[in-house]
Parts: sequence; C-alpha cells; structure tokens
Amino acid sequence: MARLSVLIADGNPVIRAGLAAILGAAEDLDVTAQAEDGREALSLTRRHAPDVILLDVRMPGVDGISALPHLVQLAPVLMLTYSREADIICEALSLGAGGYLVHGEFTTDELLRAVRDAPLGRPHFTPTAASALLTELRASSHPQRAVAQSSERMHNSVVFGLSSREVEIMDLIASGMSNQQIAAACFISEKTVKNHINRIFAKLQSATRSEAIARWLGTARPGVTGHG
Repeated sequence: MARLSVLIADGNPVIRAGLAAILGAAEDLDVTAQAEDGREALSLTRRHAPDVILLDVRMPGVDGISALPHLVQLAPVLMLTYSREADIICEALSLGAGGYLVHGEFTTDELLRAVRDAPLGRPHFTPTAASALLTELRASSHPQRAVAQSSERMHNSVVFGLSSREVEIMDLIASGMSNQQIAAACFISEKTVKNHINRIFAKLQSATRSEAIARWLGTARPGVTGHG
C-alpha cells in the first residue's frame, strides 16, 4: 500500500500531538514533520516534500493564511482549524486550499478520508465551511450571476437526477443544517430526511455529507467517488 506523508502545521502542541497520533495509527499515513507556524511549515515542506499539509489558520509568527499561497505551490493543503469566520474560510479557499475542516465537526474517519483524498484533488468541507461558501456565493451574486447559478443548479439536478424535494434537501445540507434542522424546516420526520439523504447520496455517488456538498457545489466531478 502506498503511504502518504503528512505535515501538520498548528500552533497548539497538544493538537499537533493528537493529530499525529490519529494519523500515525493509520497504516497508509506517515506524519513526517510538525510545524508551529507558517514559516516553519514552509521550511519543513521544502525539506520533506509531504504529500499533504494540514494547516491551521491562527498560529504565532506567520499565520496559516499568509503561508497558504506559498504552501499550495508545493503540496495540497487542507485547512484544519477552529476558525469559523466566513471571510477567512472563503479567503483560504480562494488562495488554493483543497478543503476546510473545522474542529468538532468531523469524525476520525472523515478526517482520514479527507487527508487521503487531498492529493487526488477531492475537496472536503465540514458544515460551517460549506455554509460559508454557499452564503458567499449567494451574497456575491448579481442578476446575471444569479441566473447562471440558477441554471447551474437546474443542470445539476438534471445531471444527478434529483427530485424537487431532493434538490431542496440538498440545498439545506449544503447550508450546514443537521437532519433534525432539515426535518423541522421541511415539516417532515427525521426518518424521512434520512431516506431522502440516502437516495441523494446514491445519486451523487457520495459516501459523506462533505462529498455530496462538494459535488453539489460543483467542486468535484460527477462520477468520481471517494474512498470507502
């Protein structure tokens, strides 16, 4: 099995150690370096040439956003942070980050899948990041862009074969809503929501919310499936 090398850049040594323990326990992942700020991350990336970089936003010295444009030229970068601000999320993605995970919004399996998918160009977003991206897209829309986005949304629904109800629920998933919140918004039971989501995931060839959101927002190509 080909092993992926990972560099962890985070200002908190406890978080670095925790991530290193999680990733190091996977048979196909190696943590080859750890950095406490952006400057050290850049230096260690040049030295070790990792397959994936996990990058925090707020770090002492050079922060993650400042280092990001330089790091993405050397390796795929996955933001892994507590920073939930919409403007930071959108800036990170515009600067080339290949995904954005907010601590507390993902499981260990989802983290491992995101790391494995990063070198393949498959983006992963936790709900806060997906919601910020969707809000930014809507806020920046002018009439012509709104028509184009509406057309793209209709195109996606046709390509993926989603019903009008499934389109509605997929939009709510992309906005970051939980199953319980979706059930309340649509006046249906959580069991019905789960049934809809199972059908949506099947049609979008997605195993997780982040994969489904990525495809629905057009950041992943239809027909490309993720790991396990």
